[in-house]
Amino acid sequence: MVFWTTLLILHGLLAVVLLGAVTHQTVAVWMPVRSAAGSFVGRYRAVPGHSYVMAIIVLYVTTFLLGAWIYTHYRYTSRLALEQLRFFKVVGAFEVKEHLAVFGLCMLPAYWCFWRQPLAADYAWARKQVTLLLAALIWANFLIGHIVNNGRGFGS
Repeated sequence: MVFWTTLLILHGLLAVVLLGAVTHQTVAVWMPVRSAAGSFVGRYRAVPGHSYVMAIIVLYVTTFLLGAWIYTHYRYTSRLALEQLRFFKVVGAFEVKEHLAVFGLCMLPAYWCFWRQPLAADYAWARKQVTLLLAALIWANFLIGHIVNNGRGFGS
C-alpha cells in the first residue's frame, strides 16, 4: 500500500507542476504584456510562451504514464470498493477524467505543431486556442482527481 500511495503522491506533485506551467503559459499567451513589466502580475505575464512547450509535453506524458500505472491498482481495488459502496458519481467522475486525459494526450501533437519554432503569425489564434483547451483539460483532470481521491479517502 505504501508503494501505491507514494506513486499517487508523486503523480499529484507532477500534476501540480504541470498545472503551474500550463497556467503560466496560458496567461502569457492570452494576456501578453504591452509595456515594461513592473509588477508581479506583469512579470508573470511577460514570460515567452514558447519556453514552456517541451516542459508541458514532457510533464503531461510523464504524469499520464504514471497515472496509467496507478490506474491498474485503482481498477482492481479502490474502484470495486467504490462500486460496492454505491459511489457511482465518484466512479463516473473518474471515467470522465480518463477520457479527458486521453483527449489531452491526443492534442499534444497539434499543440507541439502550433508552437514549433519559428512561430508562424498565421497560427497565433490557433496557438491561443489549443493552449487554452489544454489548460482547461489539465485543470479539469486535476480537480476531478482530487474529488475522486476524496471519495474514499486518502490511503484507505
